[in-house]
Amino acid sequence: MARNKIQMKAGPTNHKTREAQFAGQFYPGNKKELTHQLKSFFKEAKTVGINSDKNQCLQAIIVPHAGYIFSGQVAASAFVKIPEKADYKRIFVLAPSHRYSFNGAAVYCHGNYKTPLGEIQVDTSLSLELVNNSAWFFNHPDAHENEHSLEVQLPFLQHKLGNHFTLMPVIMGTQDPEICKKIAEELKPWFTSENLWVISTDFSHYPHYEDACKVDELTASAICSNQPEKLQSVIKENRNLNISNLATSLCGWGSVLALLYLTENRGYAFEKIFYQNSGDSKKYGSKNRVVGYWSIAVYEQQKEFVISEEEKKELLEKARNSIVTFINTGKKGNLVPPQTSGILDEITGAFVSVYIDGKLRGCTGGFARENTLNDVVQQMAVSASCDRRFSSIEPDELEKMKLEISVLSPLKKAGSVDEIVLGKHGIYIKKGIKSGTFLPQVATKTGWNLEEFLGHCSRDKAGIGWDGWKDADIFIYEAIVFRDSI
Repeated sequence: MARNKIQMKAGPTNHKTREAQFAGQFYPGNKKELTHQLKSFFKEAKTVGINSDKNQCLQAIIVPHAGYIFSGQVAASAFVKIPEKADYKRIFVLAPSHRYSFNGAAVYCHGNYKTPLGEIQVDTSLSLELVNNSAWFFNHPDAHENEHSLEVQLPFLQHKLGNHFTLMPVIMGTQDPEICKKIAEELKPWFTSENLWVISTDFSHYPHYEDACKVDELTASAICSNQPEKLQSVIKENRNLNISNLATSLCGWGSVLALLYLTENRGYAFEKIFYQNSGDSKKYGSKNRVVGYWSIAVYEQQKEFVISEEEKKELLEKARNSIVTFINTGKKGNLVPPQTSGILDEITGAFVSVYIDGKLRGCTGGFARENTLNDVVQQMAVSASCDRRFSSIEPDELEKMKLEISVLSPLKKAGSVDEIVLGKHGIYIKKGIKSGTFLPQVATKTGWNLEEFLGHCSRDKAGIGWDGWKDADIFIYEAIVFRDSI
């Protein structure tokens, strides 16, 4: 394929919706016909693949990007794994560039994406942030305008989730392992359970049917090993097999390689779902020169939520030092890195409460976003020490200060309020742009029943009225709560 060498950074960002360029070619251009085809794919996909452990959280899917008539069933078998009523903050789509070559990744800074199923909001703010703050992300609209590998994923997402999600479209212009690794490092803050990742790639190109089945199995197994070096080695070994007409083992391997750099040694499980190649197409299925397609799911394995006594002591000491520095100098100190690896390096939410003479004088925190527990505790400690709801803490009060830290487990959407166990679960209520939370210990300290716990949070924290929780989204979480002994 022809690939043009380019390098460019941010330029003018006048709004321009990226219209569907490949509707009517790779997939139906008519909304009714497209919807009918997708329904058929998803219906058949329900009986395809392996049922995953319900205790695992879907983090990413690897899907093909060929014409739907060839690979649509394989793709749907991954997209159907997305949980019903999933509420992702963003959906990242990493897809290879077939027409341009550049040392990095192209994000879309100019507007939204559109398909026959409607318009999808793009997180252009994050796109511009990456372009302006990283050497590896570029504002290259042509890479998006002329690329099918990302566009073809969108109708599947729209069929599953509607148009109520925010898209982060990323076109990979490189297969250089070192650059892919650097791109992954830049994206790591967003590789969390609140975001879904879609990795676009086809497998072998143009060998005979039987050869494709063989080489695609080798490549898929290498991916599922979750070892970037092994994938690179297997792709090289595949070339040395001297398979007739094998042009590539993995056309989007830059995207896949970036995924493996994101997941390596981080407790993710890979699951092969479904395989076909173009020779399996009933209408156009030539066996002589085929293209292979795998769908693969990536799950975050649920870890036991624990924190050691040493880690508790370290966090309390850092929170105290942060507050003392701020109260005495009026300036925030530099963040102190963790002494050991472990939960302090995890992206985890936390609250810090400050007590003087046994009375609450500040409480601030938040859920896991993009910062590690180590950094969140130090930042929230300073915020809690100047909580505007309370009188300011004076330097001579620091000797009487005691701290309480609540480390939060990941949010889980409650299917029913009956899942809430008072004293064990905190609640986070969200309705539109309004939200509020109560930590688990609130129910214990107040003695509220479940209806009071929900009502007070709904009215007093989220600002949506006593009964607002009844038609709001409710999430639950647990907290490990510990205090200092000073």
